Amino acid sequence: MISTTVRSCFPVAAQVVADRAEEINKLNVFPVPDGDTGTNMSLTLGTVVREIQALPADATMDDVAQAITHGSLMGARGNSGVITSQILRGVAEGLCDAKDQAHPTPADIAHAWRRGVKVAFKAVRKPVEGTILTVLRDVSAKADQLEKTKGLSCHEMLDALVVEAYESVARTPELLPVLKENGVVDSGAFGFAVFLEAFVNAAEGKAGAAATDFKTTVDAKADVSAKVAIELNDDWEGSEYRYCNEFLFKAEKPFDVDESLAYLAALGDCELIVGAYPDFKVHVHSNEPNRVLEYMLRFGQVYEVFIHNMDMESHDRTAKIAADQAAASATEPAPADEPRKALGFVAVAAGSGEEEILRSLGVDVVVSGGQTMNPSTADILAAVERANADNVIVLPGNGNIRMAAEAAASACEDARVAVVPTKTVPQGFSAMFAVDPEASLEDNVAAMTEAISVVRDGEVTTAVRDSAAADGTPIHAGDVMGIQDGEITVVGSSVDEVTLELIGRMQDEDEGDSLTILAGSDLDDAAFEKLVSAIEEAQPDLEVDPHRGEQPLYPVIFSIE
Repeated sequence: MISTTVRSCFPVAAQVVADRAEEINKLNVFPVPDGDTGTNMSLTLGTVVREIQALPADATMDDVAQAITHGSLMGARGNSGVITSQILRGVAEGLCDAKDQAHPTPADIAHAWRRGVKVAFKAVRKPVEGTILTVLRDVSAKADQLEKTKGLSCHEMLDALVVEAYESVARTPELLPVLKENGVVDSGAFGFAVFLEAFVNAAEGKAGAAATDFKTTVDAKADVSAKVAIELNDDWEGSEYRYCNEFLFKAEKPFDVDESLAYLAALGDCELIVGAYPDFKVHVHSNEPNRVLEYMLRFGQVYEVFIHNMDMESHDRTAKIAADQAAASATEPAPADEPRKALGFVAVAAGSGEEEILRSLGVDVVVSGGQTMNPSTADILAAVERANADNVIVLPGNGNIRMAAEAAASACEDARVAVVPTKTVPQGFSAMFAVDPEASLEDNVAAMTEAISVVRDGEVTTAVRDSAAADGTPIHAGDVMGIQDGEITVVGSSVDEVTLELIGRMQDEDEGDSLTILAGSDLDDAAFEKLVSAIEEAQPDLEVDPHRGEQPLYPVIFSIE
């Protein structure tokens, strides 16, 4: 049944888009720089998934189409999300027209794509070539062509349509000059091809090889890859309007959609009003969001209003790409003409503040990773090579990473590599203070290992499931936990409460002189300052050294020596 296939495959395809959302986001989007095309498409698809999954087991394709239409309209975000919602609506409506729902034909598939083109193009007043709409039209035209091929199965047709989608994406730079100038493809078009491929793969239970009579999907995707180059472009000239305005609108009296679109066009560009009376989705780029809302309020109610500053989003995008490129450069081989050092250091850390401190202490390469982001042996080995030293010491910073670090040390052929088994980043700080640049690898490893042996660590985080502390105290999801040397010893309701109690217990067991404390990304400056003041008041004899670690998941990490 068509309905069964759609219900089972749609969530799979939506998840693939969600997994690749950042990849799609980073493409240079023009002419609608909403900033987060992948995220917007993913949110739109995710709402549809929830609507589909709420349907009864005996739901018909009409029911599924209604869920797709309503879910995509209500969940549509950004220009790409709104257009995607109309494509989904049209294709779903077209599938409802198949006479034999249990045995669809290539003609039924071609009809569904034609319906998708009709609905989507009707929603966009000024279609732009080289975008998702172009790919939609090309896929539909290919379906019309294949419909006439004798003996062609639906599976063969779908395979060929995936190939056509990627080939069309690869052609977008030829249709939209600014894409060609920047060496990229249209992100919305790319996201659409990713979704289509994932849906077809799920429907056919395969990994993606196309029919032998057609160019393979792999080749078509290679064409796209050749056109994609993520660039730092912080000069958005595609739109003179700053704000992306989108909201749901419930009409309370009849209004003229075309007249309203004309008014919105006078305020900006990329105007869309989609839906059916009384429920609509409105999208427009403008410099005066207040005038957009005031106009639509004449005819009904607005809700779920989102106003995005596209200038700021594009700057954020640039910063993300710069960070990714900087991280990628850390895995590249060191320049051949750079002198090789006698001793180098590699450490693993999750937060930007942690990385900054480690580098200030002499660490050459910091690998991104931590409790839930364990780097691979290959990642650590690449970092060792990047350190460009005859002798390299690796600080894993987590017990879960130690084995990968040791495997990298064994695999390295170009340097002598040793691992100092740090279990936390603060232990890495102490280890680096013990380094003697003039000493041998073995002597430094011994000194660093001795230094971390006297460091006692504490971590504060939130429980994600029910459990029990070391003393049997029940832990419920959402509780704040204090972890000492790998064991949960304190359970409470707030970060401050748990941190103070954990430090107090550790001081009672063995009084230390100094405390190094790192604030995680979820603990803001004001809260951190308040916590530090409380620690100093409760432990007046303890020298407190606070820093921003920016580590995820753990609002507080500290060490006592």
